[in-house]
Amino acid sequence: MALKITEECINCDVCEPECPNEAIYQGIEFYEIDPMKCTECVGHFDTPQCVEVCPVECIPKDSENEETEEQLWQKYRRLIAQAEVI
Repeated sequence: MALKITEECINCDVCEPECPNEAIYQGIEFYEIDPMKCTECVGHFDTPQCVEVCPVECIPKDSENEETEEQLWQKYRRLIAQAEVI
């Protein structure tokens, strides 16, 4: 399942550069995560890096975008293939 950033976000800018999939971006009020790009760092790290660096713990799993670990691996492979084409 993808992650999401809640309204508790303080816009500290530490999560965005940590995302290997470039899924995190500045939203209107706070940072947001593109669920089509978020793999919870599967394929890159053992744990989601944004969660590791977030000082206010505002990045839970997104229950509206539930995915199995295999689906996250498939998404990772798709994103890597797209990056190689570009």
